[in-house]
Amino acid sequence: MIPTVDISPLLGPRSPGREETDRRLMEAAGRVGFLIISGLPSEVPQGAAVRARLHRVFSLPETAKRALWRRKFDAARPNVYHGWFPLQNGAMTYKEGIDMGPDVADPVLTLDPTDPLTEPTPLPGEGDLPGWHERVAGYYRGMEGLGRLLMRSVARGLGLAETFFDASFAGGNSTLRLIRYPVRPPESFVGGDMAAILIEHRGRSRHLIGGAHIDSGFVTLLAQDGIEGLQARAAGGDWIDVPPTEGTLAVNFGGVLERWTGGRIKATEHRVVGPGRERFSIPFFYEPRVDAVIAPLPIPGIAPFEPFLYGDHLWAAMMRFVEFRGLEAMRQPRGVGKLVGITQGY
Repeated sequence: MIPTVDISPLLGPRSPGREETDRRLMEAAGRVGFLIISGLPSEVPQGAAVRARLHRVFSLPETAKRALWRRKFDAARPNVYHGWFPLQNGAMTYKEGIDMGPDVADPVLTLDPTDPLTEPTPLPGEGDLPGWHERVAGYYRGMEGLGRLLMRSVARGLGLAETFFDASFAGGNSTLRLIRYPVRPPESFVGGDMAAILIEHRGRSRHLIGGAHIDSGFVTLLAQDGIEGLQARAAGGDWIDVPPTEGTLAVNFGGVLERWTGGRIKATEHRVVGPGRERFSIPFFYEPRVDAVIAPLPIPGIAPFEPFLYGDHLWAAMMRFVEFRGLEAMRQPRGVGKLVGITQGY
């Protein structure tokens, strides 16, 4: 069963309630790696109306969507990492959507023109979706604040200063993704590995629309639309449903955070099973700067490992997904040795 934690005590100063919430978060993070959070801050946009306004982007005509495609799908496009990914037949994953970076919330953000991970986000024109840009910016900022709140709870749970991770996430490179999973038609299976796409769950034959994987980074904050389908793998190997309860977010943790914490926090495998009807979701991947150095934390029991730049890890990890596969050569590793003045954990 996926635990549910009311995080409202995290919004106040130190108290027995906040300490108990820290404990429950760490227990869920270390035992399951997945949880549902309620009691969300007022700054976090939520509710069916909020999601519907963001998902207006899927009502754009195909020509307008195509203008946002990544280079993987249109060689003439300049954008590599951010932008639109269309439906793809023959793949285990069957979805379309858009990946957006921090510039959607900060239009004057200084970007590194040499790094595709920090490229500008291609967006539809304001005239095509009036008010949409502002709503996207508000949602992004709300999720960034929530990610910071949770990482401070994690820091306290690890016995670190609650602001320990703040510097790594200042000017971070988080991604807001809007996803649409349509009902999967027969032609979408052509050329795919049917042995992997078709599964049996609770005595029923089902198919996947999102392949099993762990997230590559730190914390994922997922808004679901009330439609079932998301599942997490329990420690015993069984798949359990992640309930799409209104007024909550699903939270799971990524592989870098598992490594950084020496396994105290688990990166849990998850997948999406086709529910037989259209499904939408909004994941927010709370991530640090691309030049943040990931080095062993100053806590007992952490096995040593060679420090690495988060951006180098992220690029290599994302190239394993069908939406990016084939773009490996578009970015070369930057390497920790090329940076000067780095302190551990930053």
